[in-house]
Amino acid sequence: MRPLKEIQAILDVLKAKNPKPQSELEFHNVYTLLVAIMLSAQSTDKGVNKATKELFQLADTPQAMVNLGLEKLKGYIKTIGLYNNKAKNIIAMSEILVARYNGEVPHNREALEALPGVGRKTANVLLNVWWHEPTVAVDTHVLRLAQRLDLSDGKTPLEVEADLDKLPDEYKLYVNHWLVLFGRYICKAKNPACANCPLRAFCSSKQL
Repeated sequence: MRPLKEIQAILDVLKAKNPKPQSELEFHNVYTLLVAIMLSAQSTDKGVNKATKELFQLADTPQAMVNLGLEKLKGYIKTIGLYNNKAKNIIAMSEILVARYNGEVPHNREALEALPGVGRKTANVLLNVWWHEPTVAVDTHVLRLAQRLDLSDGKTPLEVEADLDKLPDEYKLYVNHWLVLFGRYICKAKNPACANCPLRAFCSSKQL
């Protein structure tokens, strides 16, 4: 793992190109953001946005989603991977929000992670994007880049999160977005665009 100062230098390059990156998921409120994050697991943001464009016009609250029902929800998200299981979790999660939280999404990590289909990564993304907390979410892009760029010695998402969590808050606020966007458009898993990479000076990956 590189020294933190070197990691910050790498992030500074990405920061210069996009100082305050935003999530590419489309949402209306904290509830629809939560649903979108749940749907984005093993799926692309573009695919999620396409599926939720009509869905969120009909169901943008937990009660509205419960009223919509499982089968109709499946119809809207059937183009998304693992849609059957995701639909069940979204309905179950919405029912709990209505029953226990008066239809509100709790601003609490433990409460979020106790919801069906909401794991640590989903909770971290929600806390970061909606409440602007310096939480580090590790998805496949972040995990891959952490290894390629020697940002962490970790082999699991939790280990990588622990290493990146050592960064100052000003970096943790955006590190997930910087790395996800970089991994999505330049440092892709297959055929990375090395010729256009702003981080070539830092990269010694054996894959390249």
